[in-house]
Formats: sequence, C-alpha cells, structure tokens
Amino acid sequence: MIQTLRTSQAVSDLYELASPCKLCPRECGTKRDEGEFGFCQAPMAVRISSTGPHYGEEPPISGSKGSGTIFFSYCTMSCRFCQNYPISQLYNGYEITVEQLANTMLELENRGCHNINLVTPTHYTPQIAHAIEIAKSKDLNIPIVYNCSGFESLKVLRLLDGFIDIYLPDAKYSSNYEASRNSNAMNYVDHNRAALKEMYRQVGKLVLNDDCIAKQGLLVRHLVLPGERAGSREVLYWISKNLPDIHVSLMSQYFPCHKVLKDPELNRNITEREYDEAVSALEEVGISNGWIQPF
Repeated sequence: MIQTLRTSQAVSDLYELASPCKLCPRECGTKRDEGEFGFCQAPMAVRISSTGPHYGEEPPISGSKGSGTIFFSYCTMSCRFCQNYPISQLYNGYEITVEQLANTMLELENRGCHNINLVTPTHYTPQIAHAIEIAKSKDLNIPIVYNCSGFESLKVLRLLDGFIDIYLPDAKYSSNYEASRNSNAMNYVDHNRAALKEMYRQVGKLVLNDDCIAKQGLLVRHLVLPGERAGSREVLYWISKNLPDIHVSLMSQYFPCHKVLKDPELNRNITEREYDEAVSALEEVGISNGWIQPF
C-alpha cells in the first residue's frame, strides 16, 4: 500500500482494511489498490464533488459562518431515492491527493467555517484520517464532523476514535427488509444500531460552545418516508431507550427522485399527516433535544 507520509498505527490499520476492502459492513474484499472495484465502485484515489461553507445543516453545525463541507463521491449504500445520486451513484467529481485533502480542510478553517464536515466518508476513511493527521500537524483546530449513512463497520469506527469530534449519522430504517429493498443494505438495522452505540460511547451527547455551535457529540438524523417505510416510530423509540439525551433531527425533506420515479409507493412527497405522526412519536418517546422541519 503506497503511503506518502508517516502515519499513526490507527491510520495504517485503516489502510490495511481498504484493500482487500473491509471498510463497510459488506466487507467485500475488493483489492482496490490493484484496480478492482467493489459494490461502492470507489477506487483507492480520493474523489470529491465539491467543498465549501454549507448553511443548510442543523443550527449548531452550520451556525452563522457555515459548515466546511467536503462531499465525497461514491457511497457504500445505494438508496433508490438518493437526493445526491449524481455524486453517490453517478460518481461525479474529481480526484485529489491526501495532501490536497488536508489542505482543503485548512482552507475551510481559514474561510471561517465552524467545522470540517465529511459527507459520505466511509469508503475513504483511511485517507481522511491520514489527512486529518496532516492538517492537525499544521494547526487545524476546528471540530471534525463524520456525516454518514449510519451503515458503518464497528472495527473502522473504533479506529476512528479520537479523529472524530461530532458524529452526524442517519438512522434510516427500523426494518432490515426495507433497508435491503430501498437501499440495498443488508442487515442495516443491526449494523446501524451497533454503530450508533459506538459513536455515542466515543463522543457522548451533543456539547455546544458559548455561541451554541457544536464542539463534540452525536446528532442522529431520521428521514420520514412515504407509507411509513422508514418505520419512524420504532426508530425513535429505539433511540430514546439506547442513546440518552441525544439530539435528533427529524427530517421532512423527502421527495421522489432517481430510481423511485416509477414506484407507486415512493413516487410522492410525504404528507403533512405522515410527518405530524412522526413528530408525535418523537414527543411520545420522550426525545426533547433536536429539531423538526417546517412542513
């Protein structure tokens, strides 16, 4: 495995998991450093689609100066309704080196961003951890946000302990059947719940600074789907019982796109009643920290 700079043991271990690839729960074993492509199709070389301040995240993430987002191409899932499918499934973007990735982090900090927001990072965790080490050696001093689908490997997450300040995962489903049907993610619920517990162990509940900007912690997102396909009530109940005092972002922004345009069950926006039922479930299970969206 070619590495250009000395790395910590954790980064070296992550690189070892990248080829044959075992970075996500699929553990497909693809030899990425030999030019093979697995389920996610990601090569060893890092590919990103865009970078810059983002103002549409939750308030303690975006703040007033924006979240310093880095959007990575490819994805370990394949959601039929993915709103970012040109990036995740059509692989739009451009290649950068680890050193350039580190410099991008520093540039975002210099632009005043509150944090570095790594969007869909799972398949590039070795290079990302490596870049974080380089950037911190050059005095990067803002939180690192791991913004992911929640379909994560425990082994990888444990190696990331100490690299990540804020975890921003999805809890997409309460049903493995729906996860497989709609996102091609086998045993998503089992992997997701184990991952959320590990994230919580590492960073705990959300901690804000005096300006109400997140410094550390776990913030879980849940997108309400048409026809209760996400199983929102059960997802929220599990969170309330297993992740004390956690912040939850309950999202209403689903709209049909990509592969569900001809699906009679998912080819529509959610209704106001469907979202209200999810909000009621949020209140009933006792989750009082977080955000709902105007409908």
